[in-house]
Amino acid sequence: MKKALIVGLNDYESCPLSFCVNDAVEIKSLIETNGDGSPNFDAKLITDKCDQNTLLDNIEELFKSDPEIALLYFSGHGADKDGGYLVTTDFCSTNYGVRMTDVMNIANKSKAKNKVIILDCCFAGNMGQSLLANNESILGPGVTIIAASRSDETSAERGDLCHGVFTDLLIQGLKGGAADIGGNITPASLYAFVDQALGAWEQRPVFKTNISQFLPLRLIEAKVPKNLLRKIPKLFPSATDEYKLDPSYEFTNVPTEVHIIEKPYAIPEHVEIFKTLQLFESVGLVEPVDEDHMYFAAMHSKSCKLTALGLHYWRLATDKRF
Repeated sequence: MKKALIVGLNDYESCPLSFCVNDAVEIKSLIETNGDGSPNFDAKLITDKCDQNTLLDNIEELFKSDPEIALLYFSGHGADKDGGYLVTTDFCSTNYGVRMTDVMNIANKSKAKNKVIILDCCFAGNMGQSLLANNESILGPGVTIIAASRSDETSAERGDLCHGVFTDLLIQGLKGGAADIGGNITPASLYAFVDQALGAWEQRPVFKTNISQFLPLRLIEAKVPKNLLRKIPKLFPSATDEYKLDPSYEFTNVPTEVHIIEKPYAIPEHVEIFKTLQLFESVGLVEPVDEDHMYFAAMHSKSCKLTALGLHYWRLATDKRF
């Protein structure tokens, strides 16, 4: 079981925001299902107005029991007082909303296997930052934080995007930009995708974690199916082996095609293997040796070999990790 609380607040009386509701609605829509339409998170949505007690009660409810993943997403105002606040729409000068340290304490005590907190608000980097007085915000086991900005930075909205800058990148990542070859989108890959897209002069995202293994937040169609990835050790018994090619691997190398035909002619079994190798090449697992393209490696009877990424998946397949 996976559960998520998705919060997007625009309706602040003296300082309204424009696109936090858009942020929350789109994030909920994406994480509720995987790329193939299968169910993913059981998500609750809070938008527009939300007072301190309502937000705190829902956060406590989110982290109750022991789901596989409990995910909190918040888009709204943030404050940097007293270690940081998720600002609720009933805020006042003496009470900004829910303290980030309180959220951390709740998450740290949760029996959920993975606790993921994603914040698109100003000063979001305060979440999980320990306070010298009592150290109450240290990350507990299984906690991961992805914050839109550092503890001393604001987080921007953009009218042309109709989203926050950070959340727009999250959306792209969840749609597939942050997926690995197997179609897994994890907190780490999502952060890496966002981090690469933001320049040195923009708000800088923050990633904090205390976890030994990431579970995917969303699955999309794999770039290479697992049954094909499992063939890597069969094609390359040793990590340093090269797979010898010849013209029989190229499916167009048949007498019915009008071009130069080379012996040995295309063999169906070889053609199927070559299609797999070409797919591997397209995602960076395999590269031709002494040729620019796999076609010429086959036609010139050269070979192909594993790349560094290919070696990584060779080890995973050899160790039966998928």
